[in-house]
Amino acid sequence: MTSTPLTGPHDLVEAAGHPHGGGNMKPHYDDRLANEDLAPLRKQKWSSYNIFAFWMSDVHSVGGYVTAGSLFALGLQSWQVLVALIVGIVIVQVFANMVAKPSQKTGVPYPVINRVVFGIRGANIPAIIRGLIAIAWYGVQTFLAAESLNIVFLKFIPGSAALLDVSFAGLSALGWISYAILWTAQFLLFWNGMEVIRRFIDWAGPAVYLVMIVLAVYLVSQAGIQNISFTLSTTQLDFWASIPVMFAAIALVVSYFSGPMLNFGDFARYGKSFRAVKKGNFWGLPVNFLFFSLLTVITASATVPVFGDLITDPIATVERIDTPFAILLGGLTFVTATVGINIVANFISPAFDFSNVAPKKISWRAGGMIAAVGSTFLMPWNWYSNADAIHYSLGVLGALIGPLFGILIAGYYIAARQRVKVDAMFTMDAAGPYWYRNGFNPNAVKAVIAAGVPTVAIAIFPKLFADLGLFDVSAISDYSWFIGCGLGYVLFLLFERRDPRIPTFDGETEGISDGTLDQTDTVAAPASVASPPAPAEVPVLAIETPDAVPGAGPLPRSAGGSAREALA
Repeated sequence: MTSTPLTGPHDLVEAAGHPHGGGNMKPHYDDRLANEDLAPLRKQKWSSYNIFAFWMSDVHSVGGYVTAGSLFALGLQSWQVLVALIVGIVIVQVFANMVAKPSQKTGVPYPVINRVVFGIRGANIPAIIRGLIAIAWYGVQTFLAAESLNIVFLKFIPGSAALLDVSFAGLSALGWISYAILWTAQFLLFWNGMEVIRRFIDWAGPAVYLVMIVLAVYLVSQAGIQNISFTLSTTQLDFWASIPVMFAAIALVVSYFSGPMLNFGDFARYGKSFRAVKKGNFWGLPVNFLFFSLLTVITASATVPVFGDLITDPIATVERIDTPFAILLGGLTFVTATVGINIVANFISPAFDFSNVAPKKISWRAGGMIAAVGSTFLMPWNWYSNADAIHYSLGVLGALIGPLFGILIAGYYIAARQRVKVDAMFTMDAAGPYWYRNGFNPNAVKAVIAAGVPTVAIAIFPKLFADLGLFDVSAISDYSWFIGCGLGYVLFLLFERRDPRIPTFDGETEGISDGTLDQTDTVAAPASVASPPAPAEVPVLAIETPDAVPGAGPLPRSAGGSAREALA
């Protein structure tokens, strides 16, 4: 017999696409902080393959293709590019593991776990920043997918070319049709919930790989294997000149993944164990990204002898083949790839983020729709091609990703010592441990400001100075994420040392999620507390029972220290 889900009258929708009751809503949870989308999960079922598929969807996109290809065109030798790729993606893997752990252990998404560090109300600061970034890029990715669909229409419905001559708000009629089709398709996929999304990304990643391999084999057969080069640049830097370029390439890899890495907890919460999440990250990041990058450079290199030009855009490559079947297969494949990354990186994130702002009024689905509708009103087709618009608008928000990441890692691993009282994240009681000062942790707020201001300045002013012809120090902007992350981490710990706020609950066991314990570890409840057996459907995450504390494989010992130590 299964237990009756503990739901309230405000829980009117299914929890993030799970069966009703998927979120463990308890009667004493404040509806201003909780709904079934934000409450700890009753079941955590995702395997390492599901996490691996998540990263495949994140990597296999037009943006990922162009980014990987650009690394081989920096004037570096092939071995230097591979070293930069390996170092950069391993850094991403380590940081993804670190941000995954608190959400997997507690079963809550990224904005909720931030309540431990920023306070019950202060958690909306990182949630809104990340949500706004996702809205902008959601529109861009939908527009890019629509461009791929345009190619299919023009090839198979020649009369559709007339629609290019009619435009509204800066977008052609054909563009609007393709955009509307993709917008609706993503809406339907999202609306059906996380389980349907999981099945989609499980299929989409391998499907894109299959087409990419077929495309590479076809082009190599046309070009001749002897004409394939792993260096796409016509000039080669000498060794000493190549060193700073290698570091810039490493920074580019980390920056590219910084968005989904920050809110990876939104997905890691579904992992059946932290070990499964780490295994999925290994296959999905170092292994997957390296193979995809090599496939990318082989394909791009083959375009030179086949077409006479270097083409780093996969959509343009497919279009140049000029075979109906190739255009149909390639166009629809890259549409699928772009939809995949859009769902995992730019739809689910604001869904949880905006729901966190007003859980009683905004469900997970409603939060996602705010992002989808808002992205259309931003009309990304009018500013996406303007590098300055992207730099000076999204650059400000993007520069804050580093500080937010550093503060979360410092707060959970150092200040909280990986110990979280889960139920306390869902109470507005002023006496609660995460209420701090009016719901805000002043140390976290000060750290965001103190780390964010110089990081934004580093991201914006070097380019401004160069544009004005004053002096060029724009290279430092490549490292804005690292600088922001380091500043956020160090400043937050300094503020916490001077005025400690985050509790560690030393000596307590009941209701505590302790990230230092293995899955097999348990902590006995006090003798005076009864220990009823957990319901059958409750998984590893058993925070509601007084006799068990959830656990997962511990991070390396250095995870309890600085992020820099974890990379050593």
